[in-house]
Amino acid sequence: MYRKGHYGVALLVFAPVAFALLVVDRADLAAVTGGAMLWLAMLPDLDHRVPGIPHRGPTHSLLFAAVVGGAFAAAGVALETVAGGPVSTAGVSLPVLGFATGAVTVLAHLLGDALTPAGVNFLWPVSPRTYTLGLCRADNTIANYGLFASGVFAVGAAGYLAVAV
Repeated sequence: MYRKGHYGVALLVFAPVAFALLVVDRADLAAVTGGAMLWLAMLPDLDHRVPGIPHRGPTHSLLFAAVVGGAFAAAGVALETVAGGPVSTAGVSLPVLGFATGAVTVLAHLLGDALTPAGVNFLWPVSPRTYTLGLCRADNTIANYGLFASGVFAVGAAGYLAVAV
């Protein structure tokens, strides 16, 4: 997928999270989490800019999702240290929320790429197998804009439903 498609998948994955956070009256946390997911949506494609790392290699794996989640969990620990103790956000600790945000965002990117014929090697370095649904090419304009529009709609619907509840 291209950038708009990845943004759309990130928004689709974020929509239920947004709903849950809005229902517990944490619009601030929903905004920060959604912003972080959009900001990180293209992170696995940093392999385009790093020499020696093949595209859809290590940065397109469950291991990379865990590493990014771990980095965000560490940031949550650091923030709690600065705050002088555990900080609960909607009943979830900052390290847990950080891990979930980082890992789920990378997983959303991988899901977007799994829609294409090239697929994704989720289990790198354990297995060379590539997983694909083969629904559309990465450069398919209709698919990319369709995913983006679907994501925007899903987040809007989640916000509307959360306010209506």
